[in-house]
Amino acid sequence: MTQGATGRTATPGATRAAVYGTGSWGTAFAMVLADAGCEVMLWGRRPELARAINETRVNPDYLPGVRLPASVTATTDPAEAARDAEFAVLVVPSQTLRANLARWAPLLPADSVLVSLMKGVELGTAKRMSEVIEEVAGVPARRIAVLSGPNLAREIAERQPAASVVACADETVAKRLQAACHTPYFRPYTNTDVVGCELGGAVKNVIGLAVGIAGGMGLGDNAKASLITRGLAETTRLGLAMGADPATFAGLAGLGDLVATCSSPLSRNHTFGTNLGRGMTLEETIAVTRQTAEGVKSCLSVLDLARRHGVEMPITETVAGIVHHGTPPLVALKELMSRSAKAEVR
Repeated sequence: MTQGATGRTATPGATRAAVYGTGSWGTAFAMVLADAGCEVMLWGRRPELARAINETRVNPDYLPGVRLPASVTATTDPAEAARDAEFAVLVVPSQTLRANLARWAPLLPADSVLVSLMKGVELGTAKRMSEVIEEVAGVPARRIAVLSGPNLAREIAERQPAASVVACADETVAKRLQAACHTPYFRPYTNTDVVGCELGGAVKNVIGLAVGIAGGMGLGDNAKASLITRGLAETTRLGLAMGADPATFAGLAGLGDLVATCSSPLSRNHTFGTNLGRGMTLEETIAVTRQTAEGVKSCLSVLDLARRHGVEMPITETVAGIVHHGTPPLVALKELMSRSAKAEVR
């Protein structure tokens, strides 16, 4: 055993992982990695939060009451986090990835695998997170992995059973990451369909907003089920246009993540939408939301992506209208329901 700069006791031969982001999901996934036998270094911006994690073994801002394993430590130094890391896990708001990664990429080991836990599409470029990573870090697709699924952070931090998908163009790398995060309560499956897994994660946030808005308006389960089902159809149409495997959208990164986001009060996007549906303005809703609801910005970039591929996504368009163009939810509902009739499967 050796002592690290943060006072951590390092285990010789243990897989090292850096997790960039000390929010609820970053911290929860750090726990998963640690429980699977990894030595994990969390990076965060705020010295007081890093100090609290190291001294109390608790992230008081995002997972109060949850004790972190001894093999999870925190730092504000991105180079310290990167040192000898086999996996560099990126868990920052998707719209901040490009700027952050430009600073971190030169610090990462030459053979590290970059893992995206982010579920968004970049504004302006309409690029998926793996594409941003490949461009900014200058690494090949075989060194970029994506983890996505019905993974509500609080439940995982409480070690409740959950499953997820590890996707990478290189199946060998996917299996390495699978082994690094497989625990008795967290079951990862592998997939090589990175496009499908990323789209499932990004679009489900937009549909989660729609279902939340419907609930806030007082609409019933029929309306919510219809939005979930047609939302999945939108996601699949876009995925097919981009070369994804349609089977991915019936799996954990598609339907699984969509159901969790649209049905749980733990979902930030669902809660954000609920507040909008109850009549709060965008500014008021942002003010009462502690963490990033990715669908708020991604609804615009997902819509941009759909238009670039000639894909119709009416629910996404409706959400963008409500969130960013001031369309009253009741007006948006009438417009959505009055669209011309068509066959369910085209």
